[in-house]
Amino acid sequence: MTAWLLGAGLTVAVAQPAPNTSNRLSLEQCVDIAVKNNIQVRLGQLTIENTDLQLRQSRNNLLPTASFVANQSLSGGGRQIDPFTNAVIPQSTVNTSNYGLSGGFTIFNGFFLRNTVKQNDLALQASQKELAATQNTVALNVVQQYLNVLTGQEQLIVAQQQAAATQAQLDRTQRLVNAGSVPEANLFEVRAQLANDEVAIVNAQNQIDLAKLALLQAMNLPLGQPIDVVSVAVPDPSVAPYEATPQQIYEIALDNMPDVQGAELRVKSAVAGVQAARANFYPILSVNGNLNTLFTSTATRTTSIDTTNISLQPSGQFVILNNERLPVVSPIPRSTRAQVPYVDQLTNNLNRSATLSLRVPIVNGFQARNRVGVAKIQQLNAQLQAENIRLQLRQNIETAYTNMRASANRYRATQASVVSLERAFQVAESRLNAGAINATDYNVAKSNIDRARASLVQAKYDYVFRTKILDFYQNKPLSF
Repeated sequence: MTAWLLGAGLTVAVAQPAPNTSNRLSLEQCVDIAVKNNIQVRLGQLTIENTDLQLRQSRNNLLPTASFVANQSLSGGGRQIDPFTNAVIPQSTVNTSNYGLSGGFTIFNGFFLRNTVKQNDLALQASQKELAATQNTVALNVVQQYLNVLTGQEQLIVAQQQAAATQAQLDRTQRLVNAGSVPEANLFEVRAQLANDEVAIVNAQNQIDLAKLALLQAMNLPLGQPIDVVSVAVPDPSVAPYEATPQQIYEIALDNMPDVQGAELRVKSAVAGVQAARANFYPILSVNGNLNTLFTSTATRTTSIDTTNISLQPSGQFVILNNERLPVVSPIPRSTRAQVPYVDQLTNNLNRSATLSLRVPIVNGFQARNRVGVAKIQQLNAQLQAENIRLQLRQNIETAYTNMRASANRYRATQASVVSLERAFQVAESRLNAGAINATDYNVAKSNIDRARASLVQAKYDYVFRTKILDFYQNKPLSF
């Protein structure tokens, strides 16, 4: 007994009486291949990855922000503005470097960021449940197609057995005709019945081919690939009737079905969205810090003063001495200037600042109110969708339970019909061999038992599928 666990808790266990070959697949393998290849499942996986990225980003938004800016400028031609003194200088080329480091942190914003994280986290969980629901749908489709293949194979066996019985009767009739015990017309009618049985074999094989095609398509595999399935054991409803009631099944399904769980998570996510939207009514308190520094090629400083060699500079003023007008001069010592070093400029020009800001919303065109209104509508929409999913679940369970009861009754009735018709056919065969009835009456009896046997096969696997649907709703293993 092997078991395979799907993401939603759907378990498939299949008895394997024979080892698998390269093209012989169990139900477990078929479901595994279908889930792996299904496009809707892969789209659901991409949705989960996208939602997970949104959740990570919302968590990262809780962290402080920091940025570094560096600007390098080179200007020349004509007079320039000295970035160091803001004076006009005749220098033709000015080289300037600016560096800035800024950071900020939101202290309070109405819990918008935290509610956004909560909303995205619940949305991620909902996407995971919805993916599990998609996987379950794929698995149930594979189960149905798998049972259709088994139905066709068993109907083919029945048709071959019917043809073999007709061939044996044809041989007996031929001997009786040769012996003169029955008319030759009986031989023609048995041959006609054998031809009908051969047509039934062809039809059964065609049904198998169509069922295998549907199974391959459910697994998203090409038609040219050969495939065979493992036979399963079928329970008898007369021996072990289904015990759970629709209400019991529904109550269990509410706690286990991933689509219901996903819908409830969507509602919780929408509630968190409303709380996040309400943050627009609250003030925002944040703190920011900045570090800035500057380097310029125009920054110079005096490096040495020569007091022994002093020059005189006119001041533009005059004095009268001995009736002589003399200019006033000031002594200027000779000095040497050099550019301030790069590192010294960055250190000396370092500027620090910190800002605590508070933004209080007063009037913003009713944007906050409208955003809350939209979020509430989304919440109501999620609630209605969840209610609709629960309603559909109840109706599906009630329909599946009714179909199961009908299948069980049809299976039991068909079993009884087969038993009766087999006895009638045995009597007709004995009477035909004894010459008491003609071949027409024999063919009627044989056609009746043939149809009953084919109906029994169909009813049997239909009952199996109906019971497995109910098992699925109760989170039971789909075991055969």
